[in-house]
Amino acid sequence: MELSNYDSFPQEIPLIIEDDIFLYPFMIAPLFLGETTNVKAVETAIDANKLVIVTVSKPSHEGKRDENSFYDVGVIGNIMRKVSLPDGKIKVLFQGLAKGKIEKFDPANPAFAYVDIIKTDAYEEQKVVSLIDVLREQIKKLSKINSKFPADLIKTIDENNDPVRIADLISSVLRVKKEEAYELFSQTNVEERLIKIIETVKKEIESFRIQNEITQKVNSKIEKTHKDYFLKEQIKAIQKELGTDNKKDQEIKIYTKKLKKLKPFMPKDGYKETKKQIEKLSRMHQDSPDASLLQTYIEQVLELPFGKYADAKISVANVEEQLNLDHYSLEKPKERIAEYFAVKELLELRGISDNKTKGTVLCFVGPPGVGKTSLANSISQALKRPLVRIALGGMEDVNELRGHRRTYVGAMPGRLVKGLVDAKSMNPVIVLDEIDKLGVSHRGDPSAVMLEILDPEQNNEFRDLYLNFSIDLSQVIFVATANDARRIPPALKDRMEFIEISSYTPNEKFHIAKDYLIPQELQRHGLKKSEVVLSDTIIETIISKYTREAGVRNLRRIFSKLFRKVAKKLLTHPENKKVSLLEIFTPREVNAIILKDYFRFLKKG
Repeated sequence: MELSNYDSFPQEIPLIIEDDIFLYPFMIAPLFLGETTNVKAVETAIDANKLVIVTVSKPSHEGKRDENSFYDVGVIGNIMRKVSLPDGKIKVLFQGLAKGKIEKFDPANPAFAYVDIIKTDAYEEQKVVSLIDVLREQIKKLSKINSKFPADLIKTIDENNDPVRIADLISSVLRVKKEEAYELFSQTNVEERLIKIIETVKKEIESFRIQNEITQKVNSKIEKTHKDYFLKEQIKAIQKELGTDNKKDQEIKIYTKKLKKLKPFMPKDGYKETKKQIEKLSRMHQDSPDASLLQTYIEQVLELPFGKYADAKISVANVEEQLNLDHYSLEKPKERIAEYFAVKELLELRGISDNKTKGTVLCFVGPPGVGKTSLANSISQALKRPLVRIALGGMEDVNELRGHRRTYVGAMPGRLVKGLVDAKSMNPVIVLDEIDKLGVSHRGDPSAVMLEILDPEQNNEFRDLYLNFSIDLSQVIFVATANDARRIPPALKDRMEFIEISSYTPNEKFHIAKDYLIPQELQRHGLKKSEVVLSDTIIETIISKYTREAGVRNLRRIFSKLFRKVAKKLLTHPENKKVSLLEIFTPREVNAIILKDYFRFLKKG
């Protein structure tokens, strides 16, 4: 049967819409039709001896017959046979004759469409012949890899020289989506169509090659009866091809092992939350943006030193010895600190829980440079506990202490949790420096968070927003420092015991300089005690004339400045064993009293 036996095109003919694949002019194929309009189109074609056009519905529009629910191209052909089936459907044998394009479609008459023949554009024969040779070569490669590829198709293609027929034959067996099949079917430029088919064939070859490699790798390691094992091995092989391998599984195992070790020491809600996040990470693809955030959270939690405490017992004798070693004078502060730890030692010796006293916070109040922070350092050394210093000066954001919620980009735990991680202990000495300088802003009031941290009734369940579970801060020894107690909120004041550290007298400064500052500065500047001889008069004069302050910071700076000049003189003039003060200080830095004394520099091998 040929087109010449029917009316000329364009013309209106019955329309059949299929849901599956595009048919081509050379095909004779059975169609199973149940939709009323399709059945009507078939009956009209048979009764009127008309041709029909078979087109394909668009994706997600199956079963519909709207103007935009099907493609505007299809194959024109005739109905060779019709058989009625018991379920009400019909089976027809359809023969394709030519490609057609639907020019008009009237929704009011959905069984018909106005159709014209699709004509192929003129082409350059030499170029098309070259493309066909390439296509034949690729098809042979595909047939070797794909066992389901029709063997007789290779012979048909080799014997045929019509580029349109060859393109139709190959397009009919390719595994492509509807949109891509439509592009191959409707293309009228022969060269572009052949190039597109070559690209599609190459993709199929690569796809089959990878599948075969994966299958071979898997089949060499498994038994045919173990279906679950087979699937797992396939996943592993695919991951290896992608370069991910099983690195993620190893990390999950390490996290689970660490969590199991920490379980006896972790709070129940902490263990439950961390376990849930590890399981969530194991199900997540490692390239997911949330995977790295989740991994950071798990690592932060597992770094917390749950169950790790400084083993050294509290000893008042050690505390007093360390305080006397590091500080001159300050008798009242030293005595109060010793009393504080005497109570703790007695409770510890008698096995009495100190829930009511362990939250007591000492706050050293005094002008700058009088030794507030160094007292806390001495307590840490005496107790043999790590020291964590948190500078509160100017802090305005509540989340600095409480941590940021994980929903925010760059969220991190608060400074208290970081301090525990850095100290590698759950009972360090934490110095809350400059507690009187906490700020208030639209981001909250940090002093309100301090109420929870310093309250013994609450700090055993301090909740960090980043961790999303409670941690115990009751074993931590908190020491605060302040310059002006009046600036501390009343509620926060109520949770602390203040120890006033007043300014030093000139006599105290003299002993501090002679016994502490000068030896320390000599060591820092690489000088020997025998190389610098300072008379008591000079020290007293520097204190009275050059450092009028409550503390001793400026006094330390004066000695530091002096010893820097000494070091330079020793290097530039090694022959000088005696240098006057005028050679060290500028005239503005000395007065008539200091000019009467000299510093002697004796260089010894």
